[in-house]
Amino acid sequence: MLGLLKIRVHKGINLPLKDTFHSDPYVVVTMGEQQVKTSCKKNNCNPVWDDELTLALKYPNVPIVLTVYDKDTFSKDDKIGEAEIDIKPYLDAMEMGYDQDIPDGVKVDRVQPGRDNCLAKESCIIWENGKIIQDMVLMLQNVECGEVKVQIEVIPKMLSEDAFFA
Repeated sequence: MLGLLKIRVHKGINLPLKDTFHSDPYVVVTMGEQQVKTSCKKNNCNPVWDDELTLALKYPNVPIVLTVYDKDTFSKDDKIGEAEIDIKPYLDAMEMGYDQDIPDGVKVDRVQPGRDNCLAKESCIIWENGKIIQDMVLMLQNVECGEVKVQIEVIPKMLSEDAFFA
């Protein structure tokens, strides 16, 4: 295990209607065989979840996939959209932090929106208390509109073991 990955799913922005009058959205976060999900927010296209989800960071080449669904009572839940996050920049930033004595609050990397990511706007990776943190707004793919605001926190193995046994 390389460490822990905490994902704080803050809110959805301008999610599309999937049912006639409303959507009941929730987010499923998948990384390899691991899967966690947020609570469901009823009748809301701009939901605030503020849910914190934790995954074990096992493999450096497995992306994080966020999928937003609309909860349905009598049929299969509708997929609203999805976004993918590459974890390689976080692993590179962790290695840099160990090689150099980086003070808290330093911007380790600046990520621009582009074809290779789902960012809606520029986002910075920050070194804070031995952890890598990035706030980002992700544009949902395969849908006409919708964004999800999240925070990614990567906790290296040394610190995550302390968190497990504290």
